[in-house]
Amino acid sequence: MPITKEAFGETKEGAPVDLYHLENKHGLKAQIMTFGATLRLMSLPNEQGAAVDITLSRETLDQYAGESCYFGATIGRVGNRIAKGQFTLDGVDYQLATNNDLNHLHGGNVGFDRKLWSAETMELDGESSVRLWRTSPDGEEGYPGTLHVEVIYTLSNDNTLRIAYQATTDRATPVNLTNHAFWNLAGAGNSILDHKLTLHAKTYLPVDETLIPTGDRAAVADTPMDFTHSVAIGERIEQVPGGYDHCYILDREGSGLSLAAELFEPKSGRRMTVATTEPGIQFYSGNFLDGSQSAGGKAFDQHGAICLEAQHFPDAVNQAAFPSVVLRPGQTYRQTTVHTFSW
Repeated sequence: MPITKEAFGETKEGAPVDLYHLENKHGLKAQIMTFGATLRLMSLPNEQGAAVDITLSRETLDQYAGESCYFGATIGRVGNRIAKGQFTLDGVDYQLATNNDLNHLHGGNVGFDRKLWSAETMELDGESSVRLWRTSPDGEEGYPGTLHVEVIYTLSNDNTLRIAYQATTDRATPVNLTNHAFWNLAGAGNSILDHKLTLHAKTYLPVDETLIPTGDRAAVADTPMDFTHSVAIGERIEQVPGGYDHCYILDREGSGLSLAAELFEPKSGRRMTVATTEPGIQFYSGNFLDGSQSAGGKAFDQHGAICLEAQHFPDAVNQAAFPSVVLRPGQTYRQTTVHTFSW
C-alpha cells in the first residue's frame, strides 16, 4: 500500500502544506492533509470502478484556511462547546474565545483545524499510516499548559480507517480531541435524509437554546432521538428543532473499542460502522450547510452530510457529573476511533 505525497499550496506564512494519498487493495482511498491534520477526502469505488467521494471537501487551501468549515479536520484543544468560553481549573479562572455566539466552539478562533502539523509516513503489511504532530503552546487560544499532541491515520486492507490520538501536557488543561468529517455514503452533493442510522445509545444529553448540555441525561425511547434501531435520518428530523446536533451517551462495553454507530445508504448498499474508546458521540445532521460551500461543482446543501464525532461530553470542564476532560502532567491522553466500510 504505497503512500504518495503532493503539494497542496502554502500557508500565508509561506510554509508548504502536503497532501498524502493512501489506497488499499479494494480501492478505498483516503487523503490526509497536514493543514489541520485533516482527513481531506475519503472515496470508495462504485460498481463501475469509479471513485465516489463519501466525505465533503474543499478544493483549495485558501478555502480551508479562510473559514472554519471543519471538513475532516482534527478538532482541539477541546472539541464541541464550552459554555461562555469559561471554566475554572485548580482555582484559576480562564476565559476562551466565544466564537459560537456566547460559547466557545471547537478550540476557538484558530483551533487545531487551522494549524499546520508535521507529518511522517509509516507502512506495514496491509496498512499505511500518516502520523501528524504539533505542539500547542501555553496560552494558545487561552488554554493553559504546553500540549504535545499527535494523530495517526491508518488505512488497512480490511477496509478500516483508524484514527488514534495521543497527548501530554506540562500543566493541567482540558483536552477533548475528535475528527469532524462530514459523511455522505451516497456521494458528496446528495442529501443524507434517506440514510439509515443506528446509534448504540439509550440516552443522550438535552441542550439549551445555545446547544450547551443542561446537565440532564434523557432516555431516547419513544422520542425522535431514538436511533437504537436503524431509522432514516429524515423520518423524524422535523420534530427536532433545528435538526440533530446532540451528544449521545454510548452503551459502552468495557474500556476498549465499543461499537458506537452504523450508517447505511439503502440505494447503494454502502455501510459505515464506527467504534470508539470515547464515552459519547456527537450526531450532527448538517443543519448549517447552506449551499455556500461546494466542491467539484456540487453544492453542499442543508442535510448534505452527517457528522459522527466520537468524543467526551460538551462543556464537561464545567459539569462535574460528566467524565472529566482534564489532562494533568504525567498522564497521557489517548483516544481511538475506527471506521469500517463495506459496499
